[in-house]
Amino acid sequence: MKAGERYKLKGPMAVKTGLLAFLLAGLLMMVEVWLSIVPLAGFLLTCLAAPFFPRIGFYAPVIYKGISGKKAVAITFDDGPDPLTTPLLLNFLETRGLKATFFVIGENAAANPGLIKKIVQQGHLLGNHSFKHSSRMFFKEIAAVVADIEATQNVLNRCGVHTSAYRPPVGIVSPRLHPALMRTGMVLINFSCRPLDGGNRYLHNLSNRVLKRIQGDDIVLLHDKQPPDKKLISVWMKAIEEIVDGIEARGMKVIPLSDLIGIPFMTRL
Repeated sequence: MKAGERYKLKGPMAVKTGLLAFLLAGLLMMVEVWLSIVPLAGFLLTCLAAPFFPRIGFYAPVIYKGISGKKAVAITFDDGPDPLTTPLLLNFLETRGLKATFFVIGENAAANPGLIKKIVQQGHLLGNHSFKHSSRMFFKEIAAVVADIEATQNVLNRCGVHTSAYRPPVGIVSPRLHPALMRTGMVLINFSCRPLDGGNRYLHNLSNRVLKRIQGDDIVLLHDKQPPDKKLISVWMKAIEEIVDGIEARGMKVIPLSDLIGIPFMTRL
């Protein structure tokens, strides 16, 4: 069975966990009524906390790590494209012969279609990272999430690209995301190595924060949006170079995300 087929067979953990919680509550009720509260309260707390743990796939099946079994990682960049920083990054990646994945914001892609085309022309991959990166995405209804995903898809289609990879803003997985992904045919891809750079707001010691924890088959989360101070762009680029150097020094390779996870998620139209 292929990796993509295995992903489709997975279901949200919330359903199974809820059924188990109610089953335990029923059994405990026959012992002491108050004991039935314990599994139900545990399930409620899990429901509240789960969106902020993007790896566990509580509300939707999620890919957060590769299956290559190799000493290899994939580097992903969120929140672009940016007319100032993305070209610098592309030049660096081309110089080093590396292929990355750009999870782009639809609004930014619409404003910079030339950059989207350049990303693809240089052999990189694209993913959908919502249209406006709204912090209110978690609270939106299913239809609104679908519309947001499709708005970015339409922008990428106009640039000659189709992608089935989706990464929600900040990686937060809401209860309504899974049905929206099912309707749009998207695959949820998050990350396993996250330096907590705050969207390039916290660049101090960035490379060390990545390299001290990186392992084979990791999906690395970085950003290609501008730092709040343009003077920090050189600091950001130096950190990216140090990360690549550190990965290679550890005997690992940077490979395309689709190769790492075994799912070809982007095609040219």
